[in-house]
Amino acid sequence: MAIDPSACVAPTARVHPDAVIGPRCVIGEFCVIEQDVILGPECRLEPYVYVKRWTTMGERNEISAGTALGTDPLDKVFPGERSYLRIGNGNKIREHYTISRGTKPETVTEIGDENYIMTSGHIAHNCRIGSHTVIASCALVAGYAEVEDQAFISGGVVIHQFSKIGRLAMIGGNTRVNTDLPPYFLYTDFNAAPRGLNIVGLRRAGFSASDVAVLKRAYRLLYLSGLKLEDAMVRIEAECDSEAARHLVRFVRSSERGIARPSRRALAAE
Repeated sequence: MAIDPSACVAPTARVHPDAVIGPRCVIGEFCVIEQDVILGPECRLEPYVYVKRWTTMGERNEISAGTALGTDPLDKVFPGERSYLRIGNGNKIREHYTISRGTKPETVTEIGDENYIMTSGHIAHNCRIGSHTVIASCALVAGYAEVEDQAFISGGVVIHQFSKIGRLAMIGGNTRVNTDLPPYFLYTDFNAAPRGLNIVGLRRAGFSASDVAVLKRAYRLLYLSGLKLEDAMVRIEAECDSEAARHLVRFVRSSERGIARPSRRALAAE
C-alpha cells in the first residue's frame, strides 16, 4: 500500500492498495479511497469521505464529512470508461458535496487552487473551476460549465451546462444562470441579469479607484448605452484602457451562448 509513513489513516478507513497517500495526510474514520487515487501532501479527509478512482488531489486540500469526489457523471449515456477528476492545492470542500469526473473517455473535470466550496452542492462532469473562487451552499454547476478565478457564486445558484462565469463576477442567491456572465460584474434576478460592478470583490482583489472607474465606463457602454454589442465592444476597446477591460472584451467576444442582458428592473435600478 503506497501510504507515506507520516500519513495518519484511521483504522476504520479503507484505502485501496493501488492508491497513493502523500506525506502528512490525515484520513478520517470510515473513509473509502479507491484504486488509482492520488492524494498530495497534507490533505485532510474528515470521516465518511468517499474518493473514487481516477481522482487526483494536490496538497493541503481539506475535505469535509460526507463528501464524494470523482463520482460517475450524471449522464444517461455515460459509457463507464476511464475519465478523471483533478483537484489542485489548498481547496476547502465542505460537507455533503459531490464532484463528478469527465463523461467522455479520458476527459477531465478540473478544480484549481484555494477554492472555498460550501455544503450540499454539486459540480458536474467536465466543469472547469478556476482558483480562489467561492461556491456557496446548495449551488449546482452543470456539465461543461466554466468558472473563472475569484468568482463568487452565492447559495442556491443553478448554472446551466456550457455556461461561463467571468473572473470576479458575483452571482446573487437563488439566481438561474443560462447565459455567459462577463467578468467583474454583479448579477441577480431569477434569470441572471447585470446589476452593476462587483465593487466589494474588486476592492478585495486590489483593484484601484482608477481601475474601477474604467470598468464602470465599460459597464455603461456594454449595458446602458443602447449600443449594439459589437459597437459597444469597439467603444470599450477605444475608451477603456486597462487589462481588465481587455479581458472583458475577450470574454464577450468568445461567448458562444451569449451574455446576460439587463432586465427592465435592473435598468430601472441604474
